[in-house]
Amino acid sequence: MYEQGVIRPPSEAQSLLIRATRNCPWNQCIFCPAYKGVKFSRRTVEEVKKDIDNMEKEYAAYKGMIRSAFLQDADSLVLKTSDILEILTYAKEKFPGLERITTYARATTLKRKTVEELKELCKAGLTRIHVGLESGSANVLKMIRKGITPEDIVEGGKKVVEAGMSLSEYIMPGVGGKTMSAENAVETARLLNQVKPDFIRVRTFAMHPMSPMRKLVENGTFVVMNDIEIVEEIRLLVQNLDEMRTYFSCGDFSLNLLMQVDGYLDEKKAYMLSELDKFLALTPDQQKIYTLLRRTSYMQYPIEAVQNEEVMKKILPEIEKLEKDGPNGFHNYIETLKSYQLPQPQTDDWQ
Repeated sequence: MYEQGVIRPPSEAQSLLIRATRNCPWNQCIFCPAYKGVKFSRRTVEEVKKDIDNMEKEYAAYKGMIRSAFLQDADSLVLKTSDILEILTYAKEKFPGLERITTYARATTLKRKTVEELKELCKAGLTRIHVGLESGSANVLKMIRKGITPEDIVEGGKKVVEAGMSLSEYIMPGVGGKTMSAENAVETARLLNQVKPDFIRVRTFAMHPMSPMRKLVENGTFVVMNDIEIVEEIRLLVQNLDEMRTYFSCGDFSLNLLMQVDGYLDEKKAYMLSELDKFLALTPDQQKIYTLLRRTSYMQYPIEAVQNEEVMKKILPEIEKLEKDGPNGFHNYIETLKSYQLPQPQTDDWQ
């Protein structure tokens, strides 16, 4: 019928998924399992059009109700601008109700596009770009083999903003480990203050069991941060962000411990800092209780829930059992739970 890629942003859950490319043209990031084991390839315009035709048939009864589409996979802007324009035009012809079309893009790809090209794409309907910034630290970017520099991030991001597109930047607290935690927070905030994206989407780092980063842990180069330490890093990040008209979002990703830390920085920065401080002011036992509540459920809980004596009596014995496995027993269990939520590599030999 038609092809679909393996992932899309949570904000595109209701979007039509149009696969313009297959997989990731870089695919060397050592933290990301999504496209491992598969090769990148460009699809022809005719292939994509055929998929759109098949989607039109499948959704014929309510195609006028479809309001958004997402161009898959990881970096569809590597296609020629003329090809993307043709795909956008055809999608809007077949689905006239489309109001928003979005896609993923790498910073280096955006850097290579001219502002004029991006303006053309925006005028044709490509109104939002999702970018995996991950970190503003040159050292962290090098360690995780991201293949971009802080300068690439700023230049590419500013071009998107200048072109009139909505820009969604994804950041990864914890990906620098304990050693580079402060650097990760401060440098990421510094870059975001320069770019001023429309959205900052938080993606708390979790290590996949097959990740090559395990070798960094074994040789002592990388020390995994626990949930409490990552909250401290997020607090430092928010503290260093300007009060700009940017939506800071923890609420759209369940790996973020404090999903209520969510809102426009120029309106809710003080509230977000207060929520982070409220968690950090809990006793160590209360922090663990809250963490276990969140990691064993997709529900959001108010921080005050852990101050309930009945809740403490019920959950503390479970924490004590986990800590019998050693001083890191509890945190190791939490890291295992977090890893279950990651995409799976399409290979058993992720190197």
